[in-house]
Amino acid sequence: MNVHEPKVSRTSVAYPSGDDRLPQIVDGGGGARVHLTMAVADYDHMRDLVHGVVRPEGILLTAFTMEIVESIFFRFIKHREFDVSEMSFAKYLALISRGDSPIVGIPIFPSRVFRHSGIYVRTDKGIRTAKDLEGRTVAIPEWAQTAGIYARGMLSEYYGVDLTSIRWVQAGVNEPGRVEKIDLALPGSIRYQSRPDTSISAMLASGEVDAAISARTPQVFIDGHPDIVRLFPNYRAEELKYFQKTGIFPIMHLIAMRRTVFEQHPWTAMNLFVAAEEAKRRSLERIGHIGVAAVPMPWAAGFLEECAATFGADPFPYGLDANRPTLKAFCRFAHDQHVTEPLLTPDDLFPPELRAVSRS
Repeated sequence: MNVHEPKVSRTSVAYPSGDDRLPQIVDGGGGARVHLTMAVADYDHMRDLVHGVVRPEGILLTAFTMEIVESIFFRFIKHREFDVSEMSFAKYLALISRGDSPIVGIPIFPSRVFRHSGIYVRTDKGIRTAKDLEGRTVAIPEWAQTAGIYARGMLSEYYGVDLTSIRWVQAGVNEPGRVEKIDLALPGSIRYQSRPDTSISAMLASGEVDAAISARTPQVFIDGHPDIVRLFPNYRAEELKYFQKTGIFPIMHLIAMRRTVFEQHPWTAMNLFVAAEEAKRRSLERIGHIGVAAVPMPWAAGFLEECAATFGADPFPYGLDANRPTLKAFCRFAHDQHVTEPLLTPDDLFPPELRAVSRS
């Protein structure tokens, strides 16, 4: 797919202070380009974009990766340190729902993870099925964490769990001190307590909580505590059934852009989307190359074939239309769990210029 570079003048635009700073226009040798900075985690499907193997039309991209993705989120949401950044999907929805978001989302989804594997229970509490979580005390890192919203939505809609019957305790996964990053307005029907003085691992180990839902694995489970197991030991089979029945492949993160950049150069968002698609295509091609192992695991190429049989030729799709079931479900989950108000739709999440992608 070819994207034509728009005509721009070879002038330099200074960076005013604060969120109103604008990208520079630079002469990239052979044509003026907009200079953008981008921060993402280290993904193989973003690698060729980060390292300049794939170059978005009309953009001089300074991209880098950071090991701690939460640091990327904080620096972008709090200070807008980058022009383009990976971002928590839940935090993005929370900003969009307010109606004055300084950030514009691009339907590039670098992180997607099923969350059946992230539910941990104590074996001495009589929890054998999802319904057994009712009436229990369950620890979570944050109420407004993307992974937790998906997990609770799945428990409620798919397994019939009454979320209001659970006592929710918020704490850091392995260290004390973690707090919510957005203001919550939970109704009285949700029993929620913040515990910055302790950690989920500690509470699981002591039996203070019966279960936990966490994207990051609690250290007490990693250490092999004999009384702590996954609720779904064969989680891959459960996740496959869940996808086949619902069409939901949970989106954890998206790529977002400062609104000031999008408003001045709206074409840059789609050009980044096209480049990210190409970088992903190259990544999948590497993984599928059976003659040379791009992933240090046996049968990786064959596993890709298995995924394609279930998820289609592109098992990790970007764009709005290919992800409507997942986007619609997450909008519903976030609203039902009082993270967003009002109820958003997939079309509310992205500007009109990014809702459709032309195909050759």
